[in-house]
Amino acid sequence: MAEQDPAPDSASSATAAAADSLINRDDGIKYWESIDADNNGMLGGFAHISKIDLQGSRNFLAKLGIGQKASLRKVASTLEGGAGIGRITQGLLVDISEHVDVVEPVAKFTAGLEGAPGVRSIFNMGLEAWQPAASAQYDLIWIQWCVGHLTDEQLVLFLRRCAAALEPDAGLLVVKENNSTYGADDFDEVDSSVTREDGSFRNIFKQAGLKLLRVELQKGFPRGGASSLLPVRMYALRPEN
Repeated sequence: MAEQDPAPDSASSATAAAADSLINRDDGIKYWESIDADNNGMLGGFAHISKIDLQGSRNFLAKLGIGQKASLRKVASTLEGGAGIGRITQGLLVDISEHVDVVEPVAKFTAGLEGAPGVRSIFNMGLEAWQPAASAQYDLIWIQWCVGHLTDEQLVLFLRRCAAALEPDAGLLVVKENNSTYGADDFDEVDSSVTREDGSFRNIFKQAGLKLLRVELQKGFPRGGASSLLPVRMYALRPEN
């Protein structure tokens, strides 16, 4: 799916019992097809946080040795899953990677990425349907604000496919997502998605055969008051074996 917007910190309109069982792919696609193809649409009306978000991601990658500075390394090949209009691809990934492939099911969102500098391949399909080419070896896979549209089982399988497509030994997978603060995974019927607890993510990563290299909370997002957003964590991962 496209970028699942940074959710406001408020109770959802549906209960969270077996939250991922409530996900309906068609409902999610219908929601995103109704959204404008711009930063405000991608970020649910919070376009003003985009710069903060991208800087937080840039800082996180720098701590993992990836970036534009002389002391850091650029990578050859990157994949962004759930890329939306390419806010992250064009605002971050093309600066640190020679080639970027994107996965995004809503074709109107990726229209502006056709022929864009640094963008190599566009796969208009859901993450649950994406299969890496047999020869694919990505140095970096970036997944942000989109896996809430996958069931737990779909997410485990998707992450395993990502792991198989990473450059052996050196490849990195980063998942950046909202975390539920309600004591359970939380279903949102508006876009048919689930916001998972930190513990749920860690269990899913373990099931997918991934080990955590680094975890950080995004800094600088509004906390408290009417504009408060849920906490957002960045997880850097690599296959166990």
